[in-house]
Amino acid sequence: MASLEVSKQGKFEEEAEELTLDGSVDWHGRPAIRAKSGRWVAGTIILLNQGLATLAFFGVGVNLVLFLTRVLGQNNADAANNVSKWTGTVYIFSLVGAFLSDSYWGRYKTCAIFQLIFVIGLVFLSLSSYLSLLRPKGCGNGLIQCGEHSSMEMGMFYLSIYLIALGIGGYQPNIATFGADQFDEDHSKESYSKVAFFSYFYLALNLGSLFSNTILGYFEDDGLWALGFWVSAGSAFAALVLFLVGTPRYRHFKPGGNPLSRFCQVIVAASRKLGVQMTPNREDLYVIDEKKSPNSGNKKILHTHGFKFLDRAAFITSRDLEVQKGDTHNPWYLCSITQVEEVKCILRLLPIWLCTIIYSVVFTQMASLFVEQGAAMKTTISRFRIPPASMSSFDILSVAIFIFFCRRVIDPLVGKLKKTSSKGLSELQRMGIGLVIAVIAMVSAGIVECYRLKYAQQGGTSSLSIFWQIPQYALIGASEVFMYVGQLEFFNAQAPDGLKSFGSALCMTSISLGNYVSSLIVSIVMKISTEDNMPGWIPGNLNSGHLDRFFFLLAALTSIDLIAYIACAKWFNSIQMECKYENNGETGSFKV
Repeated sequence: MASLEVSKQGKFEEEAEELTLDGSVDWHGRPAIRAKSGRWVAGTIILLNQGLATLAFFGVGVNLVLFLTRVLGQNNADAANNVSKWTGTVYIFSLVGAFLSDSYWGRYKTCAIFQLIFVIGLVFLSLSSYLSLLRPKGCGNGLIQCGEHSSMEMGMFYLSIYLIALGIGGYQPNIATFGADQFDEDHSKESYSKVAFFSYFYLALNLGSLFSNTILGYFEDDGLWALGFWVSAGSAFAALVLFLVGTPRYRHFKPGGNPLSRFCQVIVAASRKLGVQMTPNREDLYVIDEKKSPNSGNKKILHTHGFKFLDRAAFITSRDLEVQKGDTHNPWYLCSITQVEEVKCILRLLPIWLCTIIYSVVFTQMASLFVEQGAAMKTTISRFRIPPASMSSFDILSVAIFIFFCRRVIDPLVGKLKKTSSKGLSELQRMGIGLVIAVIAMVSAGIVECYRLKYAQQGGTSSLSIFWQIPQYALIGASEVFMYVGQLEFFNAQAPDGLKSFGSALCMTSISLGNYVSSLIVSIVMKISTEDNMPGWIPGNLNSGHLDRFFFLLAALTSIDLIAYIACAKWFNSIQMECKYENNGETGSFKV
């Protein structure tokens, strides 16, 4: 009995001291112990942090178009364009955050710094709104007109909202990747949890925005803008404190150095060997010793046969030996296979990424034209008025329902039909389904607009109830689950270890460019449709326009994008990496 207890105790201690296999480290830089770090304890803290930060962000973003029209006096088209540009800037800053994270700071430090900037921007916005923008008192509710604002007041407003854009933009791609870092992908149970984390991450994002879209949206629509902004600032501060509290539990990956220089080194080294005749033998390509690699904590990427021109960068020539210093090769003349494959991975991701931009044009309509469409419909039930921006709560409910439906019904069903160990639909398949649903959503929005115009009252709003917008919001929510969750998983899985944050930033920047493209399309449509003194498709009074035609145009563009996406998805080849098996620590290769 005593020997049995000793063996149990020894087994418990062995499990307690088991190290992660993916190279993650703890706060002190030591190899992370599986039982004492990461997993769902850290993952749950990050999910709560994401929910609070999202509540804060959407407390500003969801009603910004109404703030610009009611408080700052902008017209509908200008307000929609300014919201699109601001939202686009949010996601452009995600590239800044990803670069600093992957290169120098690491994900933890980057998340903490940008969250602090986010809090400062929200405090500035709350102060400027309370002290100067909302004058006379009670204005901005759609009934009382706000006064004119000085250039200093406008400057303070734009400084604050772009500080918010910088803070949330730099934080967003890193927190998603940092959450995924808490799960060891080389461990069977944790790798499954890692896939599940992205679904729950997107769910937390949407549940966080639910409060903003309902309670805060109602207060702000009623003219209580300063209160809404102060609640957002408090939520962002709570998110930052919660994030810092979890510090001892997190797993970390060391930054891998400047990825831009590594990318350029491959291009330069390959270009220098244009005239060199390569042998078909793969053994002539340079494989760096892991111990000498600056990115030794990262997995090796195995050689692939695409983009053969770049293989020249890893081809060893006599000149490479001449410029060699000791055991170190000059990376501008000779690069390792892993470094070359990093560049190939990024080049393979770009066509898929480009195809997601048009989808983001559809997605961004929820924060602009859907809100303006809802404001021109019947928004009252008895004496209760429904804020148009709060209709996006149906999008959030749809996201929550479809996340559980996909994980509990669709994926198990697909796995049984395939009769393999597959976890369900692949990321690429899900993204394609997301595009199909987006087309249906735009057709639905166009049909609703046709009926809204049919029942429009002269000089006023339509008698058609705002609840007719529910299908288009629900369809957008369903498409998000397939597109954005699949996109997060896809770019995280297919990006090399040293560029994980960049992979998440690609997802963010597709939304960014989608907002800019949306702004461009609106400008082109208004320029063409206002010729010969016509009111245009999106005039100040929507009853005089044809917003339905704009929605049908987006449906057509998304259909064309779907065809291009299918072609790119068929061409795509997955990354192949070397990993450690969890049972014996041996290495092997696998295709993601």
